[in-house]
Amino acid sequence: MIVSTRELLADAAEAGSGLAALNVIHLESAEAIAAAAELTGHGAVLQISQNCVRYHGGLAPIAAATRAVAEASTARLSLHLDHAEDADLVRAAIDLGFSSVMYDGARLPYDANVAATRTIVSEAERAGVLIEAELGEVGGKDGAHAPGVRTDPDEAATFVAETGVHALAVAVGSSHAMVTKSAAVDVDLVARLARSVPVPLVLHGSSGVPEQSLAEAVRAGMRKINVSTQLVQTFTTAVRDRLAADPALVDSRKYLAAGREAMALEAASVLRLVAGTATTGGA
Repeated sequence: MIVSTRELLADAAEAGSGLAALNVIHLESAEAIAAAAELTGHGAVLQISQNCVRYHGGLAPIAAATRAVAEASTARLSLHLDHAEDADLVRAAIDLGFSSVMYDGARLPYDANVAATRTIVSEAERAGVLIEAELGEVGGKDGAHAPGVRTDPDEAATFVAETGVHALAVAVGSSHAMVTKSAAVDVDLVARLARSVPVPLVLHGSSGVPEQSLAEAVRAGMRKINVSTQLVQTFTTAVRDRLAADPALVDSRKYLAAGREAMALEAASVLRLVAGTATTGGA
């Protein structure tokens, strides 16, 4: 079933837990995330990035497929546009019924970023859409999530006040596209940010964060936890293994099914960890 990201975040905040936001790459990944949510009983955010939109040649087809998966599921799932730098793409997502959007104005000078983000927030609020933004080092997608970059709590509070954003991605030590769990998250900074910023905090690049650190970050106040690379890596490994086991295999459904099943199990581990119900590793 489709619910709003705002509702899922409110539930996570009330419970003091995290909300897993998992990236959709194609239909099989959307199905895997939905299966994981059904298996665990935890809600999840189905994220479609601007890069994913570019790969599919437009937002509408992958959005329609993802929505269909969510509507058919018994789990509570929301639709989110991730890392959108194009304001027209943000508007397209709003028109298509996405309940949340991450607008990324980090390539802009600070004042221009604030102005553009404020405009997006104003337009989105008329449709009841939640807007997430990020604050760290200016310089593009990885600016706030590159090694060594940290978000200042006072600056974060000012940015939220100036823009009116409803959630804020912050730089606390994670980085995009990491394939090893070696990121050092500054949990003390997470706690300081949570005290200073009046909206939910978002952690991008969570695939590279060790499980214990991720759980500590959630307990310190991190709410929306974005995971992509870890799931894609699991999917791809399973596909490679299936093809290696049967070099004559030509039916793509059979090896994609292997990837989908493996991704569903990995996503379930992430959901349990972020929600605080995990007892062992896996995320």
